[in-house]
Amino acid sequence: MHRTMRSLLAISLTLVAVLATGQFFQVSAKQAKILEFDTMVGVSQAFTGAQNPIRGVNGGGLPWDIGAARGELTAGGHLEVDVRGLVFAAGPNIGKNTVASFRAIVSCLRDDGSLTNITTDTFPATQGPASEGGGNAHIETDLTLPQLCLAPIIFVTSPGGAWFAVTGG
Repeated sequence: MHRTMRSLLAISLTLVAVLATGQFFQVSAKQAKILEFDTMVGVSQAFTGAQNPIRGVNGGGLPWDIGAARGELTAGGHLEVDVRGLVFAAGPNIGKNTVASFRAIVSCLRDDGSLTNITTDTFPATQGPASEGGGNAHIETDLTLPQLCLAPIIFVTSPGGAWFAVTGG
């Protein structure tokens, strides 16, 4: 019996070690985050249109406000952005979103100093007042980033590419 107990203990410990190693490798294989954020800012009057583009990206034609935002970008190019209450801050539709879809732009500086802006496909956005859920969107996609993506900036844009919100705070 004593020998059987030792054998069972040895098998149990081996099984635990194998399972723990498997879990370790799964955690290790997770993509490294190159950017994680819990805030974005809407385009202010000073950045509307072409008057002060950021990394070659023009602002929307009118100021925008954003209630909340969060997201992340991994080294492998997986992008997730959640926005809540992205609505006009001025004009006839103040407090509302009238745009049916948003895009995201990931802006990277390459190791040679050049700029790369990568645009996503469109993603649905809720329309209407922020108080009724307008201006909400979830953007999730995989992008091909340059080998080194230095100082990444994430924009939420119109379907045409004018930015409404940008990482920062």
